[in-house]
Amino acid sequence: VHLIPVNPVREDGLNPKSRKRIMPDLLTEPPAIDPIYEAQVYCNIPSIAERSMEGHAPHYFKLVSVQVLIRHGDRYPLYAIPKTKRPDIDCMLVPSRKPSHPQLEAFIKHMSKGSAAQMDGSLSSLPHFPSHSLCEMGELTQTGVVQHLRNGQLLRDIYINKHKLLPGDWAAKQLYLETTGKSRTLQSALALLYTFLPDFDWKKINMRHQWSTIFCSGSCDCPMRNHYLEEEQRRQYSLRVKNSNLEKIYVDMAKIVGIPTRQLRASNPIDSLLCYFCHNVSFPCTKAGCIGMEHFKVIKRHQLEDERERQEKKLYFLYALLATHPLLNQTVNRLQRIAEGKKEEVFVLLSAHDVTLSPVLSALGITEARFPRFAARLVFELWQDGKRPKEHFIRILYNGADVTFQTSFCKDHYKHSSKPMCPLEKFVNFVKRDMFLIFNSTSYYDACHRRAL
Repeated sequence: VHLIPVNPVREDGLNPKSRKRIMPDLLTEPPAIDPIYEAQVYCNIPSIAERSMEGHAPHYFKLVSVQVLIRHGDRYPLYAIPKTKRPDIDCMLVPSRKPSHPQLEAFIKHMSKGSAAQMDGSLSSLPHFPSHSLCEMGELTQTGVVQHLRNGQLLRDIYINKHKLLPGDWAAKQLYLETTGKSRTLQSALALLYTFLPDFDWKKINMRHQWSTIFCSGSCDCPMRNHYLEEEQRRQYSLRVKNSNLEKIYVDMAKIVGIPTRQLRASNPIDSLLCYFCHNVSFPCTKAGCIGMEHFKVIKRHQLEDERERQEKKLYFLYALLATHPLLNQTVNRLQRIAEGKKEEVFVLLSAHDVTLSPVLSALGITEARFPRFAARLVFELWQDGKRPKEHFIRILYNGADVTFQTSFCKDHYKHSSKPMCPLEKFVNFVKRDMFLIFNSTSYYDACHRRAL
């Protein structure tokens, strides 16, 4: 038998050893969208161990800070298709049921002792893990818990075991934890944290509540952000109206469930159908027939075409710059403090939603990234050059893939640098100054209040 060595190929088909991207031939058609494959990627069902690029750096570099922004794990739908039976999914945690995790049982035990944690405001009234035999709307599922137990374990192996980011006797002030006020984001954060810092001391946990899904904290007043969001929603509507195939599918599905087409569309059926799909449950049936894979494919394909057009039209990009500046500004301020020698908040975990991650990816210029799957993670690593301790660099990773040189502010740096990272000041200049150039402004306030040209 002749064994021919091959380089491993990642999920996205790129060879991990070669970071040079081959420019597509502009005369060829874009690759055909496969809605079923894309839906499977989105579900992110835990199966094989994940390979990731987190924590990779030349040996003389020291890791000094990690900031992680996650989307919550797999959840029950937020919308129901009227007049159909809800998908029958159990949100009790049962370690013997697949998908499971070796730490799931220990996680359940530890979560039941969590009364000593400091939880901001309304967070204290939320349960620490899902526990309904029929999931409630938007509730985290066992799959969602397992996805983040796996994320935490992967990050622990790299950042704690290998890079010693936190000592065994870490202090509360070395962590910064923040989540939106939904049980699915709080529980996702706790699942990741449990395998990242197993059997952590609850007294050291201070979970802050972020009321805004875009994490804009005290800087949410931004009329122009809302203007671009409305323009983007108009673009979405216009693309949908043009899609006659999609309209036929909606009419057909509305007949099956016996409601007006308008009502079916308003119930956002893709959200519900993705839950059936991810959990391998048959789509709903009525006396008039069944919703089938063809219906699902057409709606999912339209969703993917919408994402593609969204990247091209730039309205969403303008929205994203204004929506994410407060979050990116906090990220940069924290990185700068650590680069100056502060030892606080070296590990940051923000637990959020697709509507948080998606604009951040867009604002950073990472246009090739897929829409955030369940339990997606975006990681900012801060490194210190051991040979020149005053110099600091960042790496940005999305679901384990290094996307540092896809960012708008570091695309060109790659061409004339031998280091696989981006100087911290390039990120700082982007957030403090360059983000506003497209608005002909010099500050966030000015960009938010200046009328569109």
